[in-house]
Amino acid sequence: MATLWFVPPVFVKTETAGARHGCNNARAALEQLKTWTRRGPHWHMAWTLCLSALEGDPIDPHVIRKAFVAAAKEAEMYLSPE
Repeated sequence: MATLWFVPPVFVKTETAGARHGCNNARAALEQLKTWTRRGPHWHMAWTLCLSALEGDPIDPHVIRKAFVAAAKEAEMYLSPE
């Protein structure tokens, strides 16, 4: 199973108040997606892309990153990189 790295990392909120997590690969993004309770259409697209990529489908990591950013914003989990 490939990890599929992307740059720059996508920063998201965590369950710990004030903490942030930087996801820079499909595996880390999938792990974060599992923890989110708000699951709209962008979440489902990001989930599908991450899972498919980890199962070996040839998916561009930048496409995964873009979908993960959209899902994070949709779920109000996105944090700016600063």
